[in-house]
Amino acid sequence: MNAFDDVLAANTDYQKTFVDPGLPGRAAKGLAVVTCMDSRIDPLGMLGLSPGDAKILRTAGARVTDDVLRSLVLAHYLLGVDRVMVLAHTDCGMAKARDEDVHAAVQQQAGIDSRSLDFRTISDQEATLRHDVQRVRSSPYLPKGMPVVGGVYDVRSGAVTVTVP
Repeated sequence: MNAFDDVLAANTDYQKTFVDPGLPGRAAKGLAVVTCMDSRIDPLGMLGLSPGDAKILRTAGARVTDDVLRSLVLAHYLLGVDRVMVLAHTDCGMAKARDEDVHAAVQQQAGIDSRSLDFRTISDQEATLRHDVQRVRSSPYLPKGMPVVGGVYDVRSGAVTVTVP
């Protein structure tokens, strides 16, 4: 059995009922959401959005990396994005470890020196969120004054609270 047989079989079933909705590649609601890769998060559902409404960028810890900024520039100039939400979440694994812990785990489990990677773990979620929102706001490649907020999604209640207006 192949490691991907289950998902490829599911895709075969999906294709049987798939109907192309004819959506354009632009974000219909002009929104980009930067959130965590945590599998408990449904970015569209938690914000009352539908496919095609927003561009979703997912990173470990909802961190605004250089690649997220690159994607936001493309999303703004080519795909209709004119506002950004950075949404961290409660019970985030990135806030439960330090980069040193991750490097040690990789070394112990795989014998690989991963110190050339910056895992961007989170020691203070609120301060990190403020920092990441400011990274978007201060990007020289995005319009000054573009609306950007930061918030936290509660994985237990489903509530989104804006903490960086």
